[in-house]
Amino acid sequence: MPDALPAADGTVPRVRAPHQRLYVNIDHVATVRQARRAAEPDPVAAALLCEAAGADGITAHLREDRRHIQDADIDAIAASIRTVLNLEMACTHEMVGIALRLRPHEVTLVPEKRTEVTTEGGLDVTADPRGLGRAIAEMKRAGIRTSLFIDPDAEMVRRSADLGTDAIELHTGTYAHHPGDPGPLAALDAAAALAVRLGMSAHAGHGLTVANVGPVAAIPELEELNIGHSIVSRALFVGLEASVREIRAAMDAARR
Repeated sequence: MPDALPAADGTVPRVRAPHQRLYVNIDHVATVRQARRAAEPDPVAAALLCEAAGADGITAHLREDRRHIQDADIDAIAASIRTVLNLEMACTHEMVGIALRLRPHEVTLVPEKRTEVTTEGGLDVTADPRGLGRAIAEMKRAGIRTSLFIDPDAEMVRRSADLGTDAIELHTGTYAHHPGDPGPLAALDAAAALAVRLGMSAHAGHGLTVANVGPVAAIPELEELNIGHSIVSRALFVGLEASVREIRAAMDAARR
């Protein structure tokens, strides 16, 4: 159980997740491979190196246009890793079918646009609540943990709770792109606290680096961070295992 902490205003207690998990997103290992449609670098090999360096889980986004991770990658990752798989995907009939076949530890439902370079914002959980609720219920019946990737907005958090998801993942892109602005961090802090009060787990990710992860990692309720691009980028200079260890150390320092 999370440890209780005194609230800043002395009224609503905060809770601290006892261990903050690091899930490493390996999508952009596949991005490099797909630039040449070659056999390497291999996302499965990358996943195993990340685990060896201390990752608590592996995240991969199987996009509808298959721009980086491919179906064969997902199958191989699920069969090879020793930790757990967090499958990011759009809420479509095809993707739900894939998830039900693979039965990963966790599915994170995300918005998806063919024109975007990467995911640009949180999922609007008010757009198709029936479809989302149906997908979440199917996952739960299959024993799959569910998370919704949303902006740190109180209404989105409350609507997510209404849908019955196990967790939310807070989009940290606004925070990452506006260094020095206290507003985005305050929004993340408030959304994480609200999620836990409503019975959900709180995760976060997008745009996090060794340089900026500290204030996010320090939010007590956040029990999982999903980080990928900065780890893969840094790996070009120091190697993948060292890159994972650097971000893990930054997270741990912030928690202390």
